[in-house]
Amino acid sequence: MKTFLILLLISSTHLFSQKLLTPSNSGIDPQLIQDETSEAVWYTENAGQKIEIGNITTQIKKLNATDLLIMTTVKMKQTPNTHWVDSTLVKTASLQPIHHSSFNMARDMAFTYHKNKVTGYYLDKKTQKKDDIDMPATHYFDSSSYPTLIRFLPLKEHYTAEISIFDYNPSAVKKGMMKAYIQSVEKGDYQSKKVWIVKTADDITEKSTTVTYYIDPETRKILKQDIESGTRKMSMETIK
Repeated sequence: MKTFLILLLISSTHLFSQKLLTPSNSGIDPQLIQDETSEAVWYTENAGQKIEIGNITTQIKKLNATDLLIMTTVKMKQTPNTHWVDSTLVKTASLQPIHHSSFNMARDMAFTYHKNKVTGYYLDKKTQKKDDIDMPATHYFDSSSYPTLIRFLPLKEHYTAEISIFDYNPSAVKKGMMKAYIQSVEKGDYQSKKVWIVKTADDITEKSTTVTYYIDPETRKILKQDIESGTRKMSMETIK
């Protein structure tokens, strides 16, 4: 009887545990990935009113038979002459990361992804403090590319998963290997279109921030993102 209860407990734990997604175990459909350029308006909410704070252009481009470039350019409304440029190079078939760089007014960073570690640097422009990165890491996605990953997963109602990611921020409590979480997937409507509504969180914000994606089930384009962090609410609405 005791042995049976132990086996039942193990089976139940396995049954209700979430799947951990890695580049070798994600189930993405690379046939869904096509070259595209999209533009979204970034809003913040204040006293129930939407206020435009920036514009985001995202480009997805196949560089060759194996490599995919994901590039995001952010233009803030208050500083229109300065751009935030974020580039990630991944393998198209699996989104396995190769290189990531991000440059803005506050900091620069560049990472190279190896099989068992991540190398690179993080430069705080205000303090001029530079962190040289050489950290162990295995079986992971780049943290900036997992929103792209979500688009191409085998989404269905009640789908949940954990995603193995790498992220580095010197001011964060947790650095290096961590997880993102697909908490729920539901069918819904957005601007008279049928969509997947995908709710996510991650260890980068210690699950304090929720991002909800509205994804076209046919094109897999992200039509909108809702971001909630405590009482702060933002959204990104695709306009083309």
